[in-house]
Amino acid sequence: MEPVLRVEGPEVVLRVPAEGIRADWLARPLAELGLPAGPVPRVLRVEVPPAWRWSSIDAAFLSELARRLDSGSGAPELRGLPKELQSLLELSAEGPAGATGTRVERAPDIRARAGTLAIAAAADVRAFVALLGEVALLLPRAFALRARIRGADMLQLFADCGHRALPIVAVVNVLMGGILAFVGAVELQDFGAGIYVANLVGVASVRELTPILNAIVLAGRTGANFAATLATMQGNEEVDALTTFGVPAVEFLVLPRVLALSLLMPLTFLYGCAFALAGGMLVGTPILGLSATAYAIQTQGAIGGANFAIGGVKALVFGAVVALIGCHQGLRASRSAAGVGVATTTAVVRSIIAVIALDAVFAVCAHALRI
Repeated sequence: MEPVLRVEGPEVVLRVPAEGIRADWLARPLAELGLPAGPVPRVLRVEVPPAWRWSSIDAAFLSELARRLDSGSGAPELRGLPKELQSLLELSAEGPAGATGTRVERAPDIRARAGTLAIAAAADVRAFVALLGEVALLLPRAFALRARIRGADMLQLFADCGHRALPIVAVVNVLMGGILAFVGAVELQDFGAGIYVANLVGVASVRELTPILNAIVLAGRTGANFAATLATMQGNEEVDALTTFGVPAVEFLVLPRVLALSLLMPLTFLYGCAFALAGGMLVGTPILGLSATAYAIQTQGAIGGANFAIGGVKALVFGAVVALIGCHQGLRASRSAAGVGVATTTAVVRSIIAVIALDAVFAVCAHALRI
């Protein structure tokens, strides 16, 4: 075959024939292509025919030729190629070591990854605290009815956080009350203390389980909705548009959601308590052989106002936290469809963790105050 490689001064010249580069050249030694033995220059110049249109075979051959001409100090400089083909070859040269001789950066070790995660977590906490502070400073404006909140939006939020969540709250609390009554009856009957099932169901429901269960249900339903809505608005640049028009996003989007869920959570708590106590009565009275009146009187004497107060405060705090976490994740979501899913999932997970952690704090405080 006619030689296609030659050395001209400080350059190796590749002359591409009119029919283009053949695929069998990839397996041929360079000597058969016309390159003499010995040291070769560090510049590869390509001479192409007029109106040459390169193909994948041309790119593969040039990449293989550059690899063969590499003397260990890096790939040779390429000249005379179209810009897009040269960029493609430079990109292919950034492969793993052993293919082109390029250096592969080592993955960060566990300490670097832990440090990166810690820095990201600290930044996320700072952003959440800043959001909490902004909402707290806006509360006086909201109570004075001077905040930038539309009445139609508040009504829609009250509907989403209120009556539309009532069926699932009722089902969850009835089942929880029934389970508590069944377990308590099985255990306490052996000691002749079956009547105290009413105490168990009443105190556990009002003080602990109903606020937690309601918060978890609304975290998966309403908190996730907040995160998805704000993440979608972030991706559609609606939040940026509000800021451009001088409308604070926190006041217009976050504050009404926090107010709606915080105000309705105590009402949802009372609603859930009624169903939890009813569930306990429906299961406990047949097993224990008690009348509904005796069960209700025992429950009334066991609960007391302090337990309702603690449960109501928990519901209020849990509602605010769930709303804040959902809005925080929505506003910090990436501007993509995947970002909406990540924000929604993260909001639900973090809300549940925050609710359980706050309940532990409430338990420690109540114990210290002997309530």
